[in-house]
Amino acid sequence: MSPTRRPPQEISDLLRLVDRDLRDCRAKELTPDWRLTIAYNAALQGAKAALAASGYRASREAQHVRIIGSLEFTVGMESSDVQQLDMFRRKRNVSDYERSGQISQVEAEEMAELAQRVRGMVLDWLDSNYPQLLTLYK
Repeated sequence: MSPTRRPPQEISDLLRLVDRDLRDCRAKELTPDWRLTIAYNAALQGAKAALAASGYRASREAQHVRIIGSLEFTVGMESSDVQQLDMFRRKRNVSDYERSGQISQVEAEEMAELAQRVRGMVLDWLDSNYPQLLTLYK
């Protein structure tokens, strides 16, 4: 099966989720747990946009792991950054499903900065490779 490029509307919608989550994760009244979760979602949606622009979707099994890992192959993200994002994925899972209060302010801020880098890389990559997919976003 060959890859199928996604329409500009899908890419635009995902990028708008990234922007919303990057804005919302900065809200000071949120706990670090929620700030990290929201920032992580921003990075995840950015990675999903790059994957979709390449014509792929991750399967349900280990979906987040696959989407995050795809950043190396789509936008050329350094493996160390992908590993850091995966580490935050695991921390998010613990804070969402097992224990609260496990995320520090510093970790939440680091995740927000990483998500901002993902956004920049995805936008640059899309602009260079698939500018037609950004027509509804700009």
